Amino acid sequence: MWFAARCERGCPRVAVSTRPVNVPWERRFLPRAIILAASLLATSLAAAQALVAEEIGVEATRSGSGPIHPLPLISHWNSGKHPLADGWSPRRQLDLIAQGHFLLPWFEHPDDDDDLIERDDTRFRAYYEAAIKRARDLRLPLVLVASQWERFLSREPYLGLPLDRNPNVVTPGGKVLPIVSPFGALEPWREVGRKVTDNPRMRLLQEWYPDPPKVVFLSNNEHEKLAWKDVEESSRYLRMYGRGRDDDFKRAVVAHGWIVRYRALQSGMREGLTAGWKARAIFVGYDAFGPRHFGRWYGWKRHSLYVPGRIDPSPLMWDGASLSFYTDNWNSSTDYRLFSPQIESMNWVFMQREASALNPDFWLELSVWDGHVAGANNDKRAYYARLGQSYGPDRYAGMAQFGMWLLRPRVVREFRGWTESWDDGKPYFMSLVAAVDRVHTNPVLRTWWRSGQLVANTAHSHPYESSIPPRYRAADRWFLLDSDVNPRFPWDGATDIRVFSLALVKGHDPNREWLVYAYSPLGERKNVKLTVPGFGRIQVDLSTAGSFFLVDERTRTCNQVFDPSTR
Repeated sequence: MWFAARCERGCPRVAVSTRPVNVPWERRFLPRAIILAASLLATSLAAAQALVAEEIGVEATRSGSGPIHPLPLISHWNSGKHPLADGWSPRRQLDLIAQGHFLLPWFEHPDDDDDLIERDDTRFRAYYEAAIKRARDLRLPLVLVASQWERFLSREPYLGLPLDRNPNVVTPGGKVLPIVSPFGALEPWREVGRKVTDNPRMRLLQEWYPDPPKVVFLSNNEHEKLAWKDVEESSRYLRMYGRGRDDDFKRAVVAHGWIVRYRALQSGMREGLTAGWKARAIFVGYDAFGPRHFGRWYGWKRHSLYVPGRIDPSPLMWDGASLSFYTDNWNSSTDYRLFSPQIESMNWVFMQREASALNPDFWLELSVWDGHVAGANNDKRAYYARLGQSYGPDRYAGMAQFGMWLLRPRVVREFRGWTESWDDGKPYFMSLVAAVDRVHTNPVLRTWWRSGQLVANTAHSHPYESSIPPRYRAADRWFLLDSDVNPRFPWDGATDIRVFSLALVKGHDPNREWLVYAYSPLGERKNVKLTVPGFGRIQVDLSTAGSFFLVDERTRTCNQVFDPSTR
């Protein structure tokens, strides 16, 4: 169906000989017909795969700095190395691309760590070689997923370096802690960076695929770092600045130290790459972005690197960020209350603009997780079940699409633990795959993703209003549309939100159009009234999977774009 809709981009023709052969007609024509049909089918499938691969490459390499948004791609954190997780393995990813899905292929980064890469060459080749070469033949971009490269700095031999050359925290008493420091020695960062790309197995990957159009080096970015509030535990900090500095000063000097060191780490990584990879590599950190908890309580700054004039230094430290759009299983967040990723992520809109000003081609991803850990006491799906709620792939996709259309990220990257079962995770992952595919294949959604403008709901302020710095008090942070089924304001963290909706707009009064996305996490709802700023009320039926509506100011009409029951 996808190929039929898109084959106007050009399909290879098949030359077929028609010279007669002196054999009975049934032997002459039937085998030829079968061969021709098989040939045409194979050619059509190959052409379809090539078109999908071409679009993946085009969108991954398209600049994100202009007014046109690149179309999203789907990727993952699970590298598929565990037998239970084989469905996420590179060879399975390439099969999904062959089926017409818009995946950005991901591999585990062979950064020369015994804990991550088996020393058995047969197993290494089985995981990488055929898939890398298939990716090469299709000219696909790549992602190399790591834990965090700076972890090597807190091991030997770096942990035991002399105090003046040690990259870790050195206490006033002279004790070295396995915690990297923004005031520690700089050269080990560059040296470790070089090692994680200049090793035999990385060289082999580059030999197999010398010139990918883009390579995303993705870090989990969770190695223990010296927090700004603890800087007086560092002897180097005390020698440079002494005690008693204010919080903004501490955050500023810590931020500067991280900018210098993470860029040194990445510079070393780039130096270790071959020429075909150097210019095409970017470095992306998990949650390397401003705080989604901005304004939730008076102490939010304590868990940030905010300084006056800048919400976060990450755009100066990294080429991109993968933001956690999670209903974590370790806290009380859900997908249907105020304390939810949908509400908190509205804070990221102004931060996204600031990041683009600091780093115009900043690569933004949305990492998505439903808090599911099979068998765990705090498993989120089990929590919903105890409340009498059902939680399936449709509800999961409904939540994810809200984040997608709020931020329009380059990539939607699902998280699952490395031992989690593909059989359990597949329906949920494929619901995200379908959400991304839909942006590529539905011409209305494709156009709106490219150029629609997010609509702020200025009738209300964001409920997170604690200790907002003056610079951001006028920033648009509320995009949820008013709905007749949602509670009256004010809201608190326990408020149930029955419908999540947002709008994009095009054109000028009186010829505007709006694309409205809405979903109902706790079940279908009929005749829901939504207020679209600049237009007024529309009445719609909603599902857990999410629905899109096209609203026309000139004709005063509202038409559904996508019916989830027909997908």
